[in-house]
Amino acid sequence: MDKAFLIQFTGSMTAVAILVALAALARIGRPSPGLDEARARTLLGEDFPDRNIDQLWIAREGRGALARSGACALVLIQVGDGYAARRLSWGQASSAMFRNGRLNIRLDEMAAPRAVLAFDNWPPKDLAA
Repeated sequence: MDKAFLIQFTGSMTAVAILVALAALARIGRPSPGLDEARARTLLGEDFPDRNIDQLWIAREGRGALARSGACALVLIQVGDGYAARRLSWGQASSAMFRNGRLNIRLDEMAAPRAVLAFDNWPPKDLAA
């Protein structure tokens, strides 16, 4: 084998190894911080700037939130390392199935068929009529 061939082969193999390592590292997601009330209000305010939040409930593990805004419910759910917000009627959200500490809200969307939020109880005691 030629010396130039070995140098070129070694350089190519090193470059491929670096690209494989970079691709492996790119698949590792960064953990997203849990929601608190201020962050949930900020995120909902960005998606629904014309809505005033009357009441807000943060899911137990901080991976979602449910807010009441008049006759509407604003749902915030974690998707990947970000959050998605959806609006639906308050009646649909308040009558959602609550079982085993999880509130299952049907969103009736192809991309997000339902939102699952962990609460201690539902409906909460501080729910205004």
